[in-house]
Amino acid sequence: RPRDIDELVVPERDRHPTVAHLGPADYAHAARLRDGRNGLPPAAAPPALTSRQAWAMLLTLASAFTLSQAFRTLGAIMGPPLAAQLALTPQQLGLWAAAFHFSFGVMQLAMGVSLDLYGVRRTILMAFPMAIAGALLSSQASSYAQLMVGQMLIGTGCAPAFLVCTVFISHHFSAQRFTAISGLIMSLSSIGVLATATPLAWLIEASDWRWGFGVLAVCSVAAWGAIWWLVREPAAATADAPGADKPSALGALRGLLGLFKLPQTLGLVAYAAVAYSGFITLRGLWLGPLLVERHGFSLIQSGNVALAMTLASMASPALFGRIDPGGARRVRWLLGFAVLAALMVGTMGLVHLAWADVALAIAYGLLSGYGVLQYGYVCD
Repeated sequence: RPRDIDELVVPERDRHPTVAHLGPADYAHAARLRDGRNGLPPAAAPPALTSRQAWAMLLTLASAFTLSQAFRTLGAIMGPPLAAQLALTPQQLGLWAAAFHFSFGVMQLAMGVSLDLYGVRRTILMAFPMAIAGALLSSQASSYAQLMVGQMLIGTGCAPAFLVCTVFISHHFSAQRFTAISGLIMSLSSIGVLATATPLAWLIEASDWRWGFGVLAVCSVAAWGAIWWLVREPAAATADAPGADKPSALGALRGLLGLFKLPQTLGLVAYAAVAYSGFITLRGLWLGPLLVERHGFSLIQSGNVALAMTLASMASPALFGRIDPGGARRVRWLLGFAVLAALMVGTMGLVHLAWADVALAIAYGLLSGYGVLQYGYVCD
């Protein structure tokens, strides 16, 4: 039962000693009477989203996250032709791929504050055009410097893509379903990773690596337009709700930094630093060069392996989201799966066998969703 009404006014019909509890309508009635007594107009309860509306908006927001997944993984297939045409060293290629994640990570605090101040819709609509601009710049890049600027713009524009999904889920779905729905969205967003496997290899073979950035830029414009058209959060879910306290930028930043005072935050940050990095290091860049340079695979063959690895990874987050054990068992699962993932990646580094590298890459994709178990702590 809600406890945020300072002076509960019991309706006349319920003023009886045998009344054991009040229903939701009584609390709403009490709130309206209280506001009227204080000289305020009666508060109208803002309409909540229906289940169908909430899912439609969430899937629309997930389209931006899907493109973010495509941008961060295109290097595995685009890396070899990109390095050949622009004469990039392995160090430059690695730094180019890392630029996305660096700018993406640096902007997380700013995007968190923006979500507090402006809400889901305005945050993604303000940020995502930078990803579009970065993709267009990269498609025309003639130097390493231009490529780096384009990549950093893309990372900045994609920074809130998953954040807006998780915040939307927390506002419009029950806490018990948070991990499962987050895992489902991660699985669906893997369509973007799927697109940067064999389909991207075909596109590059038929045209040029620049077309990869061009196609993603067009898709990003479509996603931005869909979000602008379809996503409409009720005022109660934003800082613009009538009577809501509108946080200042400094206050929102303090609230966000306050998370680091929690005893479990350091452990989660340390875990996240290695849990996701193994998968994105392999699928985000080095899988293609490894297969091409170590085993002589063609770009299409490397794309097929990346496709199989991605298909395995698509089912993984939703699976782990549904079997989240919670409590102390969740911690044991997180540690056990992290050790297993480390052993698999280490084996790929030491055993130079084509079949082993292909099999381990696919198996690692199937295991990769274990990191979604961390999201359960968001609502805990």
